[in-house]
Amino acid sequence: MKFLIRKPEDLKPVAETILQALPDQRMFAFYGEMGAGKTTFIKTFCKLLGVKEETSSPTFSIVNEYAAGNHNPVYHFDFYRIEHEEEAYDIGYEDYFYSNNYCFIEWPERINNLLPPAYVCVCILKEENTERIITVKTC
Repeated sequence: MKFLIRKPEDLKPVAETILQALPDQRMFAFYGEMGAGKTTFIKTFCKLLGVKEETSSPTFSIVNEYAAGNHNPVYHFDFYRIEHEEEAYDIGYEDYFYSNNYCFIEWPERINNLLPPAYVCVCILKEENTERIITVKTC
């Protein structure tokens, strides 16, 4: 799937389409340079899943947990600050990744070897203006 985002309001229908097209997927890895809009897009997914609380990037805590509308947890990871994959063991990443709850991961390239065998790759490419191209595929 490929989408052109011209304004932030375009994110909601794209996220809806992705969730409807991939109803059994729970692991989403977001790729993109700094400022591409990974956190903003993840916030959109969280709202669609019924998260009521304010969502933000877990840059310092590495993982934030939110309650979805069905009371199941939603996990939001930001691995930007880790220097070695082994640091993910310290937060017990396996408990999160294999919980069958939604996991949204920023900077997954920092933990490539720890990603599960199947997940959704969400690539966000910044264009010269404010537009973004979002490509989604199962990996």
